[in-house]
Amino acid sequence: MTAQEKQRVSRYEQILQALAQMLEVNPGARITTAALAKEVGVSEAALYRHFPSKARMFEGLIGFIEDTVFTRVSMITKSDVDGIRQCEQILTLLLAFVQKNPGMARILTGDALSGETDRLRTRVNQFFERLETQIKQVLREAEAREGLRTQITPGASANLLMAAAEGRIRQFVRSEFKRSPTEQWDDQWPRLAAAVFRPAG
Repeated sequence: MTAQEKQRVSRYEQILQALAQMLEVNPGARITTAALAKEVGVSEAALYRHFPSKARMFEGLIGFIEDTVFTRVSMITKSDVDGIRQCEQILTLLLAFVQKNPGMARILTGDALSGETDRLRTRVNQFFERLETQIKQVLREAEAREGLRTQITPGASANLLMAAAEGRIRQFVRSEFKRSPTEQWDDQWPRLAAAVFRPAG
């Protein structure tokens, strides 16, 4: 990679980091390219040399979310822990990720995408659908491998678990990041698991 290419990659990452930071420190505010350019310390024209549109900047952040979360989900599903534990780890991973990256939480709830292209909201929806499908797959494999049973179908169970996690992310954003998405989660997960999974035997 040439020095010029390295500089281009560095600027690309710098722009995305600045956008994520602005989403975090300005909860509820709509980010303009002028404000973002000022934050990065470049002209708006320089921004557009790296990203043809603001939508592409958001796509860059959504790509970061997807890569980070699903890389770790893959590690969880390939581990030797049982199905219930895998579900817990996947949901905890999601909640811990948004707690560490509040700006990303605004993207996942759609709060930061108001007025932006529908393509972005569709991609976020696909992220959650993919995660729900992954949990459903964990449940089905655990049923075949461990004899694990759920109170309702694996699909309905996966949807209920995701609804609980998404609700916590929504509370985090609505509270302007004051209410941690992992707050009381260690106490609540056993109760949620007890409602979803049938007792062994």
